[in-house]
Amino acid sequence: MTADVQHLRRTVCTFGRTALSVAVLSMLLSGCDVEKSVTPAVKNTAPIPSIVEKNGRFALMVDGAPYLILGTQMNNWSNYPSMLPKVWPAVEKLGANTLIGPVAWEQIEPIEGKYDFSYVDTLITQARAHHVRLVLLWFGTWKNTSPSYAPDWVKGNNHRFPRIVDPKGNLTVSLSPHYQATLDADRKAFVKLMTHLKEVDSERTVIMVQVENEPGVYRSVRDHAPAAQKLFDGPVPGELVAGMHKKPGTWKQVFGKNADEYFHAWHMARFIEQVASAGHAVYPLPMFVNAALRDPIKYQDPFNYASGGPTWNVIDIYKIAAPTLRIEAPDIYARDYRTFMAHIEGYARPDNPLFVPEIGSDAPYARYLFAVLGRHAIGFTPFGVDFTGFSNYPLGAKEVNDEIVDAFAAPYRLIGPMAREWAKLSFENDVWGVSEPDDHKAQTLDLGPWNATVSYRMWQFGLEAFYKGYDRPAGSDMPTGGALIARLGPDEFLVAGYRARVDFSLNDPKSKKHVMFMRVEEGHYEHGKWVFDHVWNGDATDWGLTFLAQPQVLRVKLATY
Repeated sequence: MTADVQHLRRTVCTFGRTALSVAVLSMLLSGCDVEKSVTPAVKNTAPIPSIVEKNGRFALMVDGAPYLILGTQMNNWSNYPSMLPKVWPAVEKLGANTLIGPVAWEQIEPIEGKYDFSYVDTLITQARAHHVRLVLLWFGTWKNTSPSYAPDWVKGNNHRFPRIVDPKGNLTVSLSPHYQATLDADRKAFVKLMTHLKEVDSERTVIMVQVENEPGVYRSVRDHAPAAQKLFDGPVPGELVAGMHKKPGTWKQVFGKNADEYFHAWHMARFIEQVASAGHAVYPLPMFVNAALRDPIKYQDPFNYASGGPTWNVIDIYKIAAPTLRIEAPDIYARDYRTFMAHIEGYARPDNPLFVPEIGSDAPYARYLFAVLGRHAIGFTPFGVDFTGFSNYPLGAKEVNDEIVDAFAAPYRLIGPMAREWAKLSFENDVWGVSEPDDHKAQTLDLGPWNATVSYRMWQFGLEAFYKGYDRPAGSDMPTGGALIARLGPDEFLVAGYRARVDFSLNDPKSKKHVMFMRVEEGHYEHGKWVFDHVWNGDATDWGLTFLAQPQVLRVKLATY
């Protein structure tokens, strides 16, 4: 190393932060003390990311404009600098614009009161170098209901940080939300994290933060310890009584058979709210919580799922108890179409932006991007798509390899180049989206005066009747297709698809008129503007608009004759 470089390193380490580029700092500061930030302390000029609502639609605003998360979530064990070289190649191959990754309490406060943000700094620096945004997951008191990512001094001290007690008096793995010591310790660490982000993230690389991870408890609907039982036997808080339009009383009196689960959901949500609001007061990034799901179709005993977490049946309680959390988000590992659709219908609410922070990594899950975006979602993220060698099969793929990454990369290649434009359209206009169902049956979308029919397993030429006795497109036995439509005007639409055919008809069955394509343009967006490439006509439109595997985006003008 030259003397000049040594002098510059000493200067930067001594004075902390400069306006030098992130790439240069990353190289020079590798020898600095942990407490010295590796990120320049430039004045924050970019707007803080936020979630805004208009007419029942939501947008995640990043750099002052709607942003669509086409993400990937790293595996839980990938949150160390030594693992990141196996993460970024998958991010790049996937074409993701956002990486979701955990920050564990045990990482930043291994010794009580002693903080280490070196991993956070490394992650931010490398994300900037890869031109990727970050969503951080706070693995604090709960990670999949467990304190496994809490520091040893927390998870090893059951006297100071008590666990939930089941109906038989046995300890569960989950920490109880009813104890001030646990709340104080978690909140303090989270505030330190948010304070650090505010200080170092001048470029707003981090755009959202998840507070806790899949909270709740398994094998016990609530805490039955004496302190919890005393609260359960007492009155329901007035705020919840008013918000749920109930009459005052005890939990049993007010909520009957749901009392145990609603009690636990309220106290879990109140705990998380106090952590989130304290961090938000320091640095107001959008915050959310994710859910380990219950069955969306048939009744399921809360003893058998993560009771107290933000499952669809208690979202109303979370909205009242935890207003700082802008999103209750579903982690979806249902492969079948019917169950998947029921899950997203439970979370795509007028008061809740739809965001899927986790979905299974296997190839059949990739098609669901279209249905999710068709419900004005702000983001979609497969879980565990990195090359670290771990797979959560049977929830995900047996092996996360190039083939699996390619399955998600295909729709990302279609939507990625227009992600900002789609986010804006989704916020301001009508949008629709469908994913190929398990039985490959066609679906019809109501576009007002028009209908759009989306069908699958089609060649580019000819009607369904043409294919009798002939083969189907290769790979179409497994449902992979989908389509997106956005309204650009009364008779004009943006249409994109993957292994799907889109055709239009009039919505009025009594009409004697016929539908025609006045103009179909293929093009792309550059700097927010539509750029015309060429016209589809003749064979390309006579049978509808057939999309194969290559990314194609169309502007379609309809008319009648």
